[in-house]
Amino acid sequence: MSAPDPSLLEPGVYVDSDHPDVVAFARAAVGDAASDAEKTARLFRAVRERIRYDPYTLSFDPRDMMASNVLKKERAYCIPKAVLFAAAARASGLPARLGFADVKNHLSSPKLIATLGSDLFAYHGFVEVWVDGAPYKLTPAFNSALCERFGVATLDFDPSAPSDALFQPYDRAGNRYMEYVADRGLHHDLPFSEILGTFAKLYPGFRAIADDAFHG
Repeated sequence: MSAPDPSLLEPGVYVDSDHPDVVAFARAAVGDAASDAEKTARLFRAVRERIRYDPYTLSFDPRDMMASNVLKKERAYCIPKAVLFAAAARASGLPARLGFADVKNHLSSPKLIATLGSDLFAYHGFVEVWVDGAPYKLTPAFNSALCERFGVATLDFDPSAPSDALFQPYDRAGNRYMEYVADRGLHHDLPFSEILGTFAKLYPGFRAIADDAFHG
């Protein structure tokens, strides 16, 4: 298996892993963890639980997408949480990059689907982290209380048996849950303009907000 690109340890505009607040958050989360696997597990859980998932926090202000500013929030959706996780990983010496995929959440509320005007969630964000020479895809989006409410297992990263932590296709009752539809690739930093343009096309209800962000 090839080694990770050295750039995956370097900060980006959004994945601002060198920001003092991000560094402090990462240090506090990692604590006395001795192995890279344990560091990854602690960072994953810290991001997953500290910031509750809320899809209605969608913002078209690029400043809201920077890891150092995500830290100031109590709620966020999958993309900002992924940005923070990637930044905290890099700040801890773990090579990391952002990954995106289009998904269909079959347990989504009718309200959210009506707001978006679609049952397709474009650019769901996750993180690829390199641990002991191997890459793992991890999704810190849904906090444990939310998972319990919807009857799905909380995603975790087990340092004793590392593996991907991506959304499951079925919930605990055997109902369809998450369907991965399209791969949007892996990125060193957040492709903000690309995501914003896609959202403007797919979600008519947010088109005016997107236009303001582009031209305002």
